[in-house]
Amino acid sequence: MSENIVSKYLQSEELFFFLGPCVIENESIMMEAGEQIAQLRDKLELNVVFKSSFDKANRTSLDSYRGPGLDEGLKLLQQVGQQFDLPLITDIHLPDQAAPAAEVVDALQVPAFLSRQTDILVAAAKTGLPVNVKKGQFLDPGSARHTMNKVLQTSPLSRHAITERGNFFGYNRWVVDMRNLVDMRADDIAVIYDATHSIQTPGGKGGESGGDRRFIFPLARAAVATGVDGLFLETHPRVDEALCDAENMLPLEDAEKVITKLLEINEVIKRRSHNDTRK
Repeated sequence: MSENIVSKYLQSEELFFFLGPCVIENESIMMEAGEQIAQLRDKLELNVVFKSSFDKANRTSLDSYRGPGLDEGLKLLQQVGQQFDLPLITDIHLPDQAAPAAEVVDALQVPAFLSRQTDILVAAAKTGLPVNVKKGQFLDPGSARHTMNKVLQTSPLSRHAITERGNFFGYNRWVVDMRNLVDMRADDIAVIYDATHSIQTPGGKGGESGGDRRFIFPLARAAVATGVDGLFLETHPRVDEALCDAENMLPLEDAEKVITKLLEINEVIKRRSHNDTRK
């Protein structure tokens, strides 16, 4: 059995990226995003995983667009992966979605609001794929370790991932404590920073969430300087037309500039850490 490429990224010393639209909209948007992300991968020699959700079961309003559903969504994800040779990750919201999703994608993700749900965590881990858990906005790093142990004790993989995306701070706002990125580091856990959902204002527009994408790069820059293994950046070819999290996503036209700067910061941090170990 060939080595899982996402597992390889989780164990690498190179910064990796989860990139893609928040939710699967249609074939045209998916293929356009996949093509541009593949071009970005080739140009910058990135370790990149294509991310998009077949269902957004946690939308604010019943009227909000959720996605095409499991069957159609997985078909579109598979098409992107095969067309552009991109590894894939997607969310699951129910335990019985884990097995069919695992037949298509290279890693599974557990959403933040479901990060304490044992049955979902165990079902994801039982597939044998790497699992990325979005740390709940209500969890501290110590509690997050208990969450990750449910995955680690179920799956024989050497490393899974946890993603920091902020904590509740009053109503309609997250605040990111960069100390969490240090506290959650462990040999068996890769730490990822979600630079797009961290700037979300949940329910901030009444029937939907808002956000301010001006803060994506400043917070991502701080996270890389603090020290992370990977970055989660939802991106879209036409963000203002996106059907979900439009105000939180990074425009694909800006992705090269942002990622290039993050890679430069990461190289400085790596060199400094290497020099420190030689003293």
